[in-house]
Order: sequence, then C-alpha cells, then structure tokens
Amino acid sequence: MIVQALAGRRVAVTGATGFLGTALVERLLRSVPDCEVAVLVRPGRRASASERTRREILRNDCFDRLRRELGDAFDTEVERRLAVMSGDVGTDGLGLSDADAAVLAGCDVVVHSAASVSFDAPLDAAVEVNLLGPSRVAAALESARATHEKPHTTHLIAVSTAYVAGTRRGDAPEALLPETPFATEVDWRGEVEAARRARANLDADSRSPDHLAGFAKAAHAELGAAGVPLLAARAERERTDWVRQGLVEAGRARATSLGWPDAYAYTKALGERALLDNRGSVPVSFVRPSIIESSLSQPRPGWIRGFRMAEPILISYAKGLLTQFPGVPEGVLDVIPVDLVVAAIIAVAAKGPDPAGPSVYQVASGSRNPLRYDQLVDLVQSWFGEHPLFDTLGQPIAVPDWSFPRRGAVQRQLTRATKGLGAAERFVVALPIRGPMAQLSARLEERRTEGERALDYVKLYGSYAETEASFRVDRLLALHDSLDEVDRVSFGFDPAQVDWPAYVQGVHLPSVVAHARVRTTGGPRTGLTREQRGLRAVLSPERHLAVFDLENTLIASNVVESFAWLATRHLGPAERAKVAVRLIGQAPSLLALDRRDRGDFLRFFYRRYEGAPATQLRRDAWELTSSLMLVRAFPSGIARVRRHRALGHRTLLITGALDFLIAPMAPLFDDVLCARMGEVDGLLTGEMVEVAPTGEARALAMADYAAAHGLLMAEAVAYADSASDLPMLEAVGFPVAVNSEPKLATIARKRGWHTEAWSRSPGGPRPLLPFGPMDESFRQRGILAALPGRLR
Repeated sequence: MIVQALAGRRVAVTGATGFLGTALVERLLRSVPDCEVAVLVRPGRRASASERTRREILRNDCFDRLRRELGDAFDTEVERRLAVMSGDVGTDGLGLSDADAAVLAGCDVVVHSAASVSFDAPLDAAVEVNLLGPSRVAAALESARATHEKPHTTHLIAVSTAYVAGTRRGDAPEALLPETPFATEVDWRGEVEAARRARANLDADSRSPDHLAGFAKAAHAELGAAGVPLLAARAERERTDWVRQGLVEAGRARATSLGWPDAYAYTKALGERALLDNRGSVPVSFVRPSIIESSLSQPRPGWIRGFRMAEPILISYAKGLLTQFPGVPEGVLDVIPVDLVVAAIIAVAAKGPDPAGPSVYQVASGSRNPLRYDQLVDLVQSWFGEHPLFDTLGQPIAVPDWSFPRRGAVQRQLTRATKGLGAAERFVVALPIRGPMAQLSARLEERRTEGERALDYVKLYGSYAETEASFRVDRLLALHDSLDEVDRVSFGFDPAQVDWPAYVQGVHLPSVVAHARVRTTGGPRTGLTREQRGLRAVLSPERHLAVFDLENTLIASNVVESFAWLATRHLGPAERAKVAVRLIGQAPSLLALDRRDRGDFLRFFYRRYEGAPATQLRRDAWELTSSLMLVRAFPSGIARVRRHRALGHRTLLITGALDFLIAPMAPLFDDVLCARMGEVDGLLTGEMVEVAPTGEARALAMADYAAAHGLLMAEAVAYADSASDLPMLEAVGFPVAVNSEPKLATIARKRGWHTEAWSRSPGGPRPLLPFGPMDESFRQRGILAALPGRLR
C-alpha cells in the first residue's frame, strides 16, 4: 500500500510554491501521515525561504481541508513534519547551506517539479531552470550524500511534460526521448551556450546610443514630464523589457524550428536529455503530465492556483473579447486534473525506481478518455450562455459562436484590431482633455491591452489546440492496476474516471469564474463599489497628511490664465487684443515646454512678470481669486480639503503658482509650498527666489515636510491631475488621480489608483478668454502708461 511504502520516509519537493508543487505537499501531509516532507524554496528579496513557505504555500486555500481536519494541531503537525530548505534550482549546487544539504542528503525521494512554466519565458531563463535544473538537482543529491556519508540512494522523480514529443502526429509512447521515433537530436550543451550568448548579445545591443535614445523617448511618451528619476527608471525598464522580449522571440523561434510548440516544451525535452547524461548514480523516473488543470476532487473539487493555460482564453471568450480561436474541431485537447497528477507522482514514489533504469509515466487523458476540442467549445458556450458574465453596466455579455479558423486568420484579425486601438489611443493622449473625457484613453488602452493579450494567447496556445499527438499511458495504467483497492480509491489516477461534461461545467468553469473575480451578477452593484472603497480608504481617520496640487485639481485654471487676467486688468480693447494674439500664438510652444519639463516652463513663463508693480499685483490677486479662481474652483475639491482638516489630517498645498496669487486661498490649508519671486524697489524681478517644487522635488518636499511634523508618508494622501505629478503620487500610500489628463488616467487605471472627477458648479460666468475686467477709473488716472510692457 502507498501509505505503508512511504511511512517513515522523507520526500523532498522542489517548486512547492507552484500549482502542482503546492497540491503535492498538501496531499503528502494529509494523505500520507507517517512521511516527512522537505521543500526547496528560493528566498525572495524581502522574504526568507521559511517566510515564503508560510505565506505562499501553507496559507493557500489548498490547505483549508487539512487545517479543518487537524484543527488546533495544524501548526504543530506542520512544524513536526515539514522542513524548509533555502535554495534555487537555477544555481549550481542549488545554493544550499551545509544544514540544508544535510536535509537533502537524508531524503529518500526528491520530486523535482520546479520549472519556468510560462509558455513565453525568455530563452535564457527557461534554459537555466527547465534544461539545467534537473541535472543540478541530481548533482546536488550526489554531492550531499557524499559529503554527509549517506549510503542509501535517493529516487529522483523529474516532472516533465507530455509535449516533449513536440508537434508530432500519432502515438507518443511512454519512452525515453532517445528511444522514441522521430526524436529531434540536439546537442543540449550547445543550446545552453547559445542561450547565454543570446542574452549577452541582446543586452549589449540594448545599450547602443540609438536604442537608449529610443527607450528614453518611449518613457517620456508614457510618463510625460514626470521628473528625471522616474523617467530614468522607466527608460531602464523599457531596455530590460526589450531584452526580455528579444529572448522570448528567440526561444519561440528556436523551439518551432526544432519541432516543439514553444520554449517550455523545448527546454523540458532537452532537460530530460541533460539529466540522462548527468544523473550519475541517481535513479530517475520521469512523470510527464499533459495540460494540468483544476482538481477533480482533491483537496476539493475545482481547486486551482493561478491562471493556467486555458483560463485566460475562457475568460476572454466569456467577456466577448475572443470571438475566434484556432484549433482542430476533431482534435483532442489533452487536459488532466491536478489531483490525478499528484496521485500518480505519489504512486511512482511509493513504487520506487525501475531496476532496469530510468522510466517514464505519462499522465494524460487523450488516448484513454479523449476530450474533443469541439466538445469542449460546446460545453463552454452552453455554460456561459446560462451563466453569463456581466459588463460594467450590469448587462449580460452574450458569448459568440466560436469558429475554428487557422491561426493565421485569427492573428491577422487581432493584429488589425490592436493597431487600430493603438492609433486611437495615441490620438486621444495628444488631445488637451481631462477628467471624464481623459478616461477614454484609459479605456482604449485597456481594450488594446486585452487585444494584445488575446493575440498572445493565439500565438502561444494555438499549437496546443491544434495538436494531433496521442500520448500513450500504458505504463501509467499498469501502475494503477498494480494498486490494491484501497489505494485505487484514495490515490486513483486513471484518466477514465473523469466525466468531462460534469467536470467542465460542474467543477472547472465555476472555479475559473470565481478565481478570475469577474462580475457574475446584473443590475446595480450591491455593497461598496471599488470607487467607494477607495474613497473610504483615503478618508480614513488613520491618515496623517493630505497633499493637494492646485491647478486643474482644485481649480480649472492655470498660471497662463492667471497671467492673462492680471495682464489685461488695466488694459483697453486694443491692448487686450494684442495680449490675446500673443498668448494664442505662443500656446503650442508653451504647451510643449510644459510637457517636457514643468520647472523649465515656469521659470521661462514667469520672466514675463519682470518689472511689474508688486503692490498692485498683490491687490489685484484678491479680485483675481474672487472673479476667476473661485468661479473656476471645484466645490468637491474645496470640500475635500475641509473634510481632511475635520478628520484631523494635516493639509498641504504644493503648487507652482506664485505666492501672491494664492495668498487669498492659503488659509484653507495648514501649510503652502509655492514659488516666490524676487522684488526690488517695489517691482518684481521676474526671477524666482524660491523655486516652485515640481517633479521629483515635490516628492522630496513632501517627505521633508512629513518628517518635520512626525507624519508617515505611508499614511498620506495626495491629489493631482497630471503625469508630471507622478513622483508626488507614488510617494504616498494613497494616491488619488483627479480630473486626470490622458497619460495619468491610463497610469492610474493600470496601477489601481483611486480616481475622481470633480467639476465646476453650474451657472456663473464662462468667458471665452480669461481676461480681467477693465478698471476705467484706474485707466483714466493715467497709470496704464506706467505698467511695464511685459504686462501690456
């Protein structure tokens, strides 16, 4: 019996934080009570291997059943039976300490399930983990046993994939790759060297002046005048993404040229060959599952972790995004529930290695219990017809009839659609729009992203939907037949037990929908909306500080309009016309300068105040506030400042506006950080003695202010409208995008930030140009002639 065979033995598992590994660890701890389990977990940047084990494995809902069964004894049982080794299969020697190497040396079985399972992984990453990983585990086992003088052998079970057979047609037997017909002969050592060279070459190419300039341009196009640190960080991310994408394409091209569907299957196949060459005296068994999906019954029906291969496709179809997907209607989509794979691995561990040498077990359904592609489509379409998803308006989404075109037709259709959406998005981003209209760019970006994702699905998974290979399971069934009746009930893994209609519609699809967190009910939403939850968070009494931008955040005005009002306050019609023509003519260059660098724009524009009478402007600023700023103020914004003060939050206004312009509004806040201009003999100099904080300077000023007042930035709220304010928004724990320009609207949607749209009160004067009212008595006294030319 399986339980007796593994009693008192120690089983190590790599890849325990993954889908299959988590299920395997849970099943061993729950169903094989007398064995010990050791997990090899790679430490994170901020978490040790033990912390990751607690957070990513033991807290997963996979363990809910075991937690219920053990009750208060759960922690004690886990501590007694579970050991954690800190290591990385992507590193020679696995990076083990002496103590962890001793744990490994004492293992009777090692199940190597760690893998880079992404079908679009960069070539070098897939090679390091999938190709070299199994050999590294075998070498570490030999070294640990020799160092710690362990005489027994350790059975290594390497989890591979049935698709190492490639895109072949017909039977794919349970045999070692060198023994199978039509196996592609490839020197795996040469592939490793080539992958590493590809990484080095692409990295070097990415650092050429032309490419670096392109990355900087792309960063500026996305973030605008966000400040040098953010733009530099984004440009570097553009560079690393470019290298990564080049490696993804290199892996895909190399794999398909050799007859594999993608880099995952290609590197897993070569990983098998490398292990056969380097296993030393370690006995090896290969377990090759097909496409692993949600559980049939263990630990509960429908348990799943992360989005597997089919889930993004199913959700995209249910949303009406993916109307076609390539595939052969008569073909077989070979999927297998995860608990059947886990049971098969445990049975192989209990049986032990084959005395004749390395053996293979394929865990697949296609040859034993086939699920035809057109049958799956019918099941999915009928289920979503009865259980539709709902759009943002609460309306049910009608699923389309899914045709079966070839991949090329679908790719061309999606490519045209994404290009069109991309062009529309670029056009909208260039428009001077804000608030609700700017959300159009975010929606276009979202649709373009969804289209690109669908295109990736077609590229990545199309070959799997069109496969015509039949994976034999003769050895698997022989192993199943060798089990006694008790084990067949507890650890059954015969694919024939799966009732596909019941599994797809009663188990898998409900689980996928619940896991995707999509809307499944119509009409008005019940409970708090995402916007309401965000507002509740920013208005929590626990917040410390509320920081506000001014222009287009609290008032629908800017420094140019304030200047125009002041410049025309004491001018006649002819002079007003000159000011209007001059400002309108300069508008494109001023807008371009503002988008490049907010600080440079303010310094350049404020030179216009040179020679202006300071006392007169301070007096006019009060009328400017009443006749322009307050008329253009957003009542919701002013109310929000007062709400924060009422909650005991400290309020801070950070603006590029000049001090005398905002003096009438300053009492609304606890403190104000703004620009201040020099003054000589009662006249403004046009030069700032206190520079307006912009870009990253705002974030630094906020941090200094918070530190000076004993406030936490993690408990601060910031309100802003422009991508140039990104440093300010990123510096706080609760960023709020208000009346966003298109760039910021897109960024806020991607990052899940709280957004609000504040509007002016209805009614009131709305002049075409922001000119100050003529002061006839002032003009008649002859002072107009004394005003400097820059203001006239």
